[in-house]
Amino acid sequence: MSTASSEGEGEGEGKGKEEGAGAGRALARRPLVRRLLPGAGATLVAAAGALIAVGCFLGLYVRPTSDDWCAAWKSRDLGVLGITADFYTTQNGRITNAFLSGIVYADGLAGAKVLPTVIAVTFTVGLVLLGCEFLRLLGARPRVVTVTALTACSLAVQALVYYAGTRSYQVLLWAPATISHTIPSVIGVWSILLAVWTVRRPRAPARAAGCAAAFVIAFALGTLSEPFALVSGLLAVCVGLLALPRTGLARTWRTFTWCGLWCAGLLCGLVVLYTSPGARWRRAQQPDRESMLSAGELADTFRDWLHMWDAVTGQWAYLGAAAVGVLLGLGVGLRTPARAAWRRRRSVSRPVLAAVLLLPVPVVVLGSFAVVLGLRSGYGPSGWTYARTWTNYLVPMELALCGYGALLGEWAGRSLTRRRSAPAAVSATVVAAAGLTLAALAALVPNVQQLTTATVTRAVAWDAQNARMRSAAAQGATDLGYRPLYIGSLAEPFFTSDYERDWVAGCVSKWYGIDRIHRL
Repeated sequence: MSTASSEGEGEGEGKGKEEGAGAGRALARRPLVRRLLPGAGATLVAAAGALIAVGCFLGLYVRPTSDDWCAAWKSRDLGVLGITADFYTTQNGRITNAFLSGIVYADGLAGAKVLPTVIAVTFTVGLVLLGCEFLRLLGARPRVVTVTALTACSLAVQALVYYAGTRSYQVLLWAPATISHTIPSVIGVWSILLAVWTVRRPRAPARAAGCAAAFVIAFALGTLSEPFALVSGLLAVCVGLLALPRTGLARTWRTFTWCGLWCAGLLCGLVVLYTSPGARWRRAQQPDRESMLSAGELADTFRDWLHMWDAVTGQWAYLGAAAVGVLLGLGVGLRTPARAAWRRRRSVSRPVLAAVLLLPVPVVVLGSFAVVLGLRSGYGPSGWTYARTWTNYLVPMELALCGYGALLGEWAGRSLTRRRSAPAAVSATVVAAAGLTLAALAALVPNVQQLTTATVTRAVAWDAQNARMRSAAAQGATDLGYRPLYIGSLAEPFFTSDYERDWVAGCVSKWYGIDRIHRL
């Protein structure tokens, strides 16, 4: 009797869902809604794409400053392997960082000029593919409309990451910072896609290859960027624990194994970095102070962490990621039945499902604290102000906001289809979400304008000075005049009155093949 009753309830519930899905698809075919959804997506693609395109174009006007000078002459004189060995033995131990720097500067400044475009393209493709996996998790099939919305999400998230902060030049255009703190996020997105591919493979050799690749990539990231290693390691630990078969979220040990190998690779990379001669030399340059795990140091780190989040939360434009996510979820909720997603949700307990939904919160909160702790350890009390490192947790934060917005939009899309005023309500929601996203993107325009002016103006002045200095060096001069050209809050020659400690001036001299420079 109870079995028959439950079957009847299941059949009735299934019919109700099928009717709801049919109503949603019918609503999505109405002329106004049919035009609004793709129109809003295309508008956002154009707006966010224009901002990203400006950044890629500005790459042509990138000129050396600060660490650029050192990486450029070392890549030219020592080669890729030479600069890698130099970083390991005398600088900081970041061998993957040095290897990528050697590739970027292998042909002078050409690599640094195209790097922003390479980052933007690979990031966009990776985020769109990751979004497709997210839609499949919701039981949806990527369509033209949803792919357009996914592209809008990808470009909008990138625009916010690049331009909403206080160090736009460093996040996108300055190669040393992009190699250390932006490229790791791109690699991280593609690594998640690798994890999904590995877990789905039916053949053991393919899964073994995917797991081996996870270890190698994680090892490389461990010697590329300590902040990203901390954040990605925290994410992998949380996902691995939630993916234990007993939770019902995963039926096999594949996900847990992949996450475990990822953490092992990160740990091995960090050990190699920490024990390197270069890292020991760098630690020796820091003044003696309390252990970073002491009560006083943790209290100071917590205050720095609050200062950092005060700066982040003061930028309301970051909410644009949630708004564009609502637009994506709305399109999914109106067009796709949720039977597959509902079956998965039924197999997972509510506590586990809540833990999955809340997973980004501890990753971002604890990850950002770990970033500040590392910055304070490496740079002292002012370390938290190195905003280029914030990218390591801002990318997960923006993706989480976009994902939460998509879930909210999906729920709203399914709820609105049951109302008589559904067409008007859906249209108003689409307009509101698109409008908020456009407002967030518009708030970035002044920063982009300022960045454009500063970058182009400096490039023109740098080219003139470079021509003069090369001409003088070719005539045999050994001591040349140099006028500092500041940009992006980065160091230039003569940042210190002690010339012997002026490492930027020393690298400039070696770049031009002279003995020293003096201030003009």
